[in-house]
Amino acid sequence: MDEQTIDTIAMQLTRLQRIRDRTAAQIGTWTKDGLDPAAFATLIRLCHDGPMRSGALADVLHSDASTVSRQVAQLVGKQLVERQADPADGRATVLVVTERGRTVAEEVRRRRNENLSRVMAEWAPQTRAEFAELLRQFVDDFERTRPEMIAAMRRNWDQTFSGTEKDT
Repeated sequence: MDEQTIDTIAMQLTRLQRIRDRTAAQIGTWTKDGLDPAAFATLIRLCHDGPMRSGALADVLHSDASTVSRQVAQLVGKQLVERQADPADGRATVLVVTERGRTVAEEVRRRRNENLSRVMAEWAPQTRAEFAELLRQFVDDFERTRPEMIAAMRRNWDQTFSGTEKDT
């Protein structure tokens, strides 16, 4: 692969993440509901995928159970999500978006889309469509190869530090 192209992509992804984090931090102080961006992402995911158990939600968000638990607690506290008995197993609970939650999620979606439209206002419709498809493909491939990447990184980490331990 073209190393310069890969470096550019990696640097731009890092740059985008930093810009998004900073923007979220600045916007977070202005929102009246006080929900953090991660809780909004959790709400949007539940709206999209429908009711699910907390563990399944953690899986689809690629997050750990304790983090999702904190986000869900925020959403339940704001009456955006409620816990209901799982129809398949009454001993367990599923997370269900309330009507208020759907209203908030739709407002967040509308604002997000307005902001993205501002960013791409001067792009031709075909360019936007191509970018959307390439980005979807990138994220799908990233998700597909994620276990392989993690395993390779662990092997490299173990080799690096197991070699260091032998030298000391």
